[in-house]
Amino acid sequence: MTATIIAIIIAIPVLIVIGLYNSMIKLRNNRENAFADIDVQLRQRHDLIPQLVETVRGYAKHESTTLQAVVEARNGARQATSIDEKIAAENKLSSALQGLKVTIESYPDLKANQNFMHLQEEIADVENKLAASRRFFNSATKEYNNSIQTFPANIVAGAFGFRKETFFELGAERVVVSEVPKIQF
Repeated sequence: MTATIIAIIIAIPVLIVIGLYNSMIKLRNNRENAFADIDVQLRQRHDLIPQLVETVRGYAKHESTTLQAVVEARNGARQATSIDEKIAAENKLSSALQGLKVTIESYPDLKANQNFMHLQEEIADVENKLAASRRFFNSATKEYNNSIQTFPANIVAGAFGFRKETFFELGAERVVVSEVPKIQF
C-alpha cells in the first residue's frame, strides 16, 4: 500500500513535467511552422525584387545607390539562416524597399509602365500575404512565450533550455506606420 502511494506521489510530478514539456514542444513547433509560411512569402518577394529593380533601373539610371541598397538587402535576406537573422534581414530589406518607393515617386513614366504596374500588384499581393503570415507567426510566438513564462511551466522550460523567442515586428516600417499621413491638395 505504501509503495503504491509512493509510486503515485512520484508519478504525478513526472507526468506533469512530461505534459508541460510536450506542450512546449508543440508550441515551439507551431511557431516554426508559422515561420515556414512566412518563408514561402519571403521567397516570392525575393523572386520579384530583381524584376522590380531591373524595371526601375531602365527608367532611373542615376538612382544606382538606391537600387544597390535593395539588391544588397535582398541578398542578405536570402543568406540569413536562423529565424532571428531572417527577421533582422527582412526588416533591412523592407527599409530598402521604402527608399525605392520614394525614388519611384519621382518617375511618372515609370509608374505608368504596364510591366511596372503588374510587378507592383504582385509585390502588393505578396506583402499582404506576408502581413497575414506575420500576424499568425506573432500569435504563435506569443502563445509559446506565454507557455514558457507562466508558472509552473517556467520551471520546466528553464530546466530544458526553452527560451523566450522574438516577434517579427515591423522594424523600419514602424516609423512609416506611426507617422501621421500628410494630405496635400
